[in-house]
Amino acid sequence: MLLKELLSDYKQTRQALLAANFYNFETLKGITRAAALLERPVILQLSESSIDYMGLDMAVSMARSIIREYDINAWLHLDHGSSLELLQRCLDKGFDSVMIDASEKSFEENVKISSKAVRFAESYNANVEAELGYVAKLGQKQESGEYTKPDDAKRFVELTGVNALAVAIGTAHGFYKRKPVIRLDILNMISKETPAALVLHGGSGLSDEILKGAVINGINKINLATETKNTFMKKLKFLLTHTEEIDLRKVFPPAIDEVTDLIKKKMIIIKPIDV
Repeated sequence: MLLKELLSDYKQTRQALLAANFYNFETLKGITRAAALLERPVILQLSESSIDYMGLDMAVSMARSIIREYDINAWLHLDHGSSLELLQRCLDKGFDSVMIDASEKSFEENVKISSKAVRFAESYNANVEAELGYVAKLGQKQESGEYTKPDDAKRFVELTGVNALAVAIGTAHGFYKRKPVIRLDILNMISKETPAALVLHGGSGLSDEILKGAVINGINKINLATETKNTFMKKLKFLLTHTEEIDLRKVFPPAIDEVTDLIKKKMIIIKPIDV
C-alpha cells in the first residue's frame, strides 16, 4: 500500500503511524526489529544530516535490505527536506515520501515551495509532507505561542495539495526544557478543517497520555528522533565505561536492544493497525 493511501485511511479511522529516524545501521536495526516483533508498520526517516553522514545510496540500500530481511511493512521518508533539489534526489532513489520544510518562510512562500514539491512528487506517486507554524528546531526558542491556525491549515492544504501536514500545537524538536503546553483543542479543530493527514513533530519526551491524546484528536503520523539516538547513546556510554571490551560486535547489540524496546513501547502506545 502506498504511504499516502495508508495515512489517508488513518485520517478516517483516527489512528497514527510511528515514524522513526535512523542514524546508522544499529539504530535502523533496532527500529525495524521492533516493527517485526510486533508485526506493525513503520516509517523509516532520514534527515539531510543523516544522508550526508551515511551517503544516500548506502542509507537507502541498508533500509531496503533490512525491510526485506524482516519482511515488514515500512516506508522510507525524507525528514525536513530543505530544498527541492534534495527532494528530487530522494525521489529518484525510490523514497516513498518526502517532506519539504519551508515553515520558517512566509505563508505565501511556503505555499509556493510546497506546491512545487507536490508537483515534483506526482510522477513518483509519493507522499508529500509540509509544515505550517512554529515547531522549534534544535537550538531555537521552544516557547513561542505561535500555533497553527485551523483556517490557515485548511487554506494551505487547498492551495498546495500536500498529503500530510506537520502542525504546531506546542511541541518542539529535541528534549523539552520544561513541561510543554500541548494544545490538543487546536489540533482537533485543525483535523476537522482539512483532509490532509496530520503530523506531530517533536514526539520525543512526550508523555504517554499526550501521545494518546494527540492520536485521538487527529494526529496520524508521530515523529520520533531525539529519543531514539539518546537511548542508543546512553546505553553505549554506560557499556563503554563498564567494560574493557573492544569488540564492537559485542558492545553494540545491547544498545540496539534498547532502541528496539523504545520503539516497541511507542508503537504499543499509539497502536496502529497492520496493513
